[in-house]
Amino acid sequence: MERLIALCRPGFETEAGRELTDAAAAFAIYGYFEPGNSQGFVIFNLPGPASADTLINTLSIHTLVFVRDWFVVLADVVLPTTDRVGAVVESLRTTDAEFPACARVEIRLPENNSDPDLGNFARKWVSPLSRGLRGAGLLQPDPQGHSAARLELLLLGFDRVIAGVSVADNRARFVSGIPRLRLPASAPSRSALKLEEAWKVFLPPGKELDYLGGGKQAVDLGAAPGGWTWQLVKQGMMVTAIDNGPMNGDLMASGHVQHVEADGYQWRPRRGVDWMVCDIVDHPRRTAAMAVDWLARKLCRYTVFNLKLPMKKRYDEWLTCRDILEQGLAKTEMNFRIRARHLYHDREEITCFIERVD
Repeated sequence: MERLIALCRPGFETEAGRELTDAAAAFAIYGYFEPGNSQGFVIFNLPGPASADTLINTLSIHTLVFVRDWFVVLADVVLPTTDRVGAVVESLRTTDAEFPACARVEIRLPENNSDPDLGNFARKWVSPLSRGLRGAGLLQPDPQGHSAARLELLLLGFDRVIAGVSVADNRARFVSGIPRLRLPASAPSRSALKLEEAWKVFLPPGKELDYLGGGKQAVDLGAAPGGWTWQLVKQGMMVTAIDNGPMNGDLMASGHVQHVEADGYQWRPRRGVDWMVCDIVDHPRRTAAMAVDWLARKLCRYTVFNLKLPMKKRYDEWLTCRDILEQGLAKTEMNFRIRARHLYHDREEITCFIERVD
């Protein structure tokens, strides 16, 4: 039986597993998942006839919300107390699975790993492991060489590692789907990182200036104290911040922000803007319907907004909200691109990005 590791936020293993099961079944690829004990991954089993390679080459990672990243399993390796490199090399050398040539290896840890010693070991292990794999002919000689795949190791402890392979054109842009971001001291709130991550995940690489530059106009709904407004101002945008609460004083002094005390759900601009962003914590269906209204009336070209999901029906609520978005926008005569992801800086919410492409 072939297997695939799907990485997600710890605690969302069931949502990731259900999503992957449904998405694969839509292509007549059938399997079942095993939750990973809140470690931030699920094991997806494919009993056949479709293979894990077939799934990876058929289903785009970018269409998934709760699955952040994935790789095909090659071997589940028991590590001895000595010569752990040799154990990995031998397992990969004797595996029955065929895998493409890889130029480098990536060692991942479970997202909720709390053992600093395991993290230190992983960092130090990369170099000798790479040498051993190259010496055995399991990695290409040049680590900087072009390769369509990458060898992946999910290090679960000092005694176990799951080895696999990911393909360059269908994996997360950032390892495990997690961009490493720093929060500047000048940011009014930590929520600023969510919008920055959304841009890094959703915008095409190298095209960021097209979407964010050029002195664009933006509206931030539920803006206070100004974390998302701060990100918009950083891009040179003129921002209308909608919130009944107070905005950060330093941000208001920038001259780029107009603060309007109003209900973010009810307020609408007199003319269209480039961006509408919304981080209001409210009923997700209401937020989805509001986004449809803004886009259908051409009040914005791009939007990023969060959907706060209920604890016990997170996946089902997303399916309902997705229907609201898709069916609502289908009634217009315009074309839209919809993407959603459970970002690293999200908690119980997911983040959506929609752009008008006509």
